[in-house]
Amino acid sequence: MSAVVATEGLFFSALQPSTSVTTYAIPTDDHPRRDQLAKARRVQQQVQQRMAEKSLSSSRLNASTEFDGHSSTVRYQTKTPGFSSKSVIYNGNRTMAAPRLPQYAGDFSSRSAVEMGTRHRISHGVPMPAVVGRPYMYHDDAHVRSLKGISALVQLFSSENQEVQRYATGATRNLIYENMDNKAALIEAGGISKLIGALREPDDELRKNITGILWNLSSKDSLKERLARESLSELTERVLLPLSGGGDAGVIQQSASEADIFYNTTGCLRNLSSVNERTRQQMRETRGLVDSLVGYIENSLQEGKGEDKGLENCVCVLRNLSYQLYSEIPASVQMRLEGPSRAQDRRHNDPIGCFTPQSKKAKDRNQDLTTFSEVARVPKGAEWLWHPKIVALYNRVLQSSETTTATREAAAGAMQNITAGDSRWASVLSRVALEQERMLPVILDLLRSPTDAELRSLTGLLRNLSRHCKNKADMATKVVNIMVNKLPSDGHQKEPSSDVVVNICGVLNNLVTGSSLAARDITYFDGLPKLVSIKTSHDNSPGKLKAARAASTVLSNMFQYTKLHKDYKQKGFTRRDFTDTTI
Repeated sequence: MSAVVATEGLFFSALQPSTSVTTYAIPTDDHPRRDQLAKARRVQQQVQQRMAEKSLSSSRLNASTEFDGHSSTVRYQTKTPGFSSKSVIYNGNRTMAAPRLPQYAGDFSSRSAVEMGTRHRISHGVPMPAVVGRPYMYHDDAHVRSLKGISALVQLFSSENQEVQRYATGATRNLIYENMDNKAALIEAGGISKLIGALREPDDELRKNITGILWNLSSKDSLKERLARESLSELTERVLLPLSGGGDAGVIQQSASEADIFYNTTGCLRNLSSVNERTRQQMRETRGLVDSLVGYIENSLQEGKGEDKGLENCVCVLRNLSYQLYSEIPASVQMRLEGPSRAQDRRHNDPIGCFTPQSKKAKDRNQDLTTFSEVARVPKGAEWLWHPKIVALYNRVLQSSETTTATREAAAGAMQNITAGDSRWASVLSRVALEQERMLPVILDLLRSPTDAELRSLTGLLRNLSRHCKNKADMATKVVNIMVNKLPSDGHQKEPSSDVVVNICGVLNNLVTGSSLAARDITYFDGLPKLVSIKTSHDNSPGKLKAARAASTVLSNMFQYTKLHKDYKQKGFTRRDFTDTTI
């Protein structure tokens, strides 16, 4: 094959779309509406009864009044948050979030968990917790704002009475749900610093409320940078480090409340990690943050907790922190990872992505994959994100039969990020995945998934690996048949999505440009009719046009192998089917 044409940047770079994942905190009600109404009435009656009992024993009730051992009957009830965690929707350039809405909206939703019928008392000195001590009734957000109720609640975050703190944070958590005005009022009143200060209190219900508020705040892009600046260090120190199972114990020891606190916190971090480069850098540099996430993933897998709700958040945060990694890490790290062989490649103008596995580039890269002078033997901090050991961890996530689809999709997306582009280290980690971790059979097996988001990440990863692998002929014999089977019969089919089709074509193109065996196998497994139909038969939508161009690129490169022209003709295809690039 003397020349290769139509190597569009689409395939040559194998860059990934944004893998940012934004998760909105939406409570899920666990019981029918009538059950929750009944429960609300019971709780309210208990509150009123308790208040009556206290009024008999005390002529004056104030904010410092302590509840006795029966206070659980009137405490603010924080349900186990059923926040949406599987939230990925692809828009062509960026992976964004879509919340999972509950089947019904009962009276215990975030909007209605506190009775604000007493809202007028906030500015009239009615003592706490009587003001916020009547939960689970509807409220008027606008009226609360007009009376500066949010500001009053914020001042109570630092009350010496933890009961008051719980009620105040619980009411605030409800008031800011899907309400940007109340979120802004909370920020303007200095609420973040007050919340972080209250996070130091040894009260799980209070900490659950606080982390729930922070998660809700983090769903708004305009608040993420400020929230990151003011909360990252404390969240890491107060929640991630002690609850991730790190340290000498190496075991996750969490109560039910602590599990919710950890889940809320990692949900917040998942949102923060999706906003921009500056915040990602801050998170990478926060002492103990990445180590805690990695430790929690390792311990969860070790303990067989693949379905753990905090695990998915941790993997998603790592995925987001890996996005555009090689362009965002410090220059000194970039130079170290490029290594001397990359400099030699540049002096000789030997381009990355050379088509033959016998090239000088491939030989230069034939290093020992068990030792790496470019990284520490034991990774620490941000180095985990690009260390070869992280490949093994992601492989364990993919292999685990207990992990959820969303967690596997996140792990594949993280692998997709660290193997993307033309950097030397992306190629090294690709080889680690293929040769050391034997990840190819795992990926091919997971391609049976019916979930488009998972298929998108898996085929995107495979596209990168096919570009960096040193023996494309060998890979073609294992991959082409499966890739052809995943292709739709034409451009009108809705499944798989156009993004998956583009990735599959990218895999085929990488293999075709490196080996005639790939072109031969595409022909043998009846891939030509599919590729030609994808190119010529579609509805002209942007996604279908992109897929058509991808198929056209594969066909154009296949035609460069003149020894296969006879096979193409026997299948009923002419030169025009391969060379007509008009789309």
